[in-house]
Amino acid sequence: MTLVGSILGFSAFGLVSRFGQLAIQKRNLADNLGGHLIAMGVFGAAGYYMHQWDERAAVLLAAKRKQIAERRSASGVEAEA
Repeated sequence: MTLVGSILGFSAFGLVSRFGQLAIQKRNLADNLGGHLIAMGVFGAAGYYMHQWDERAAVLLAAKRKQIAERRSASGVEAEA
């Protein structure tokens, strides 16, 4: 998933969760628009950090797979596909 997609997706989820909060409280959905922006910002930031975490994890996994493949080739065991 792209960075923009992650941020927008999490922001949309934040907006939906804010609407859910107001619906449970039976309040007007247009009440306190700043709260909507805060919820979207917090969830958007979470989306940004989740995207960065996913990228770092992919790099670490690729390095670990390479290391395992090198060890297998050095020991003479054929690597499975």
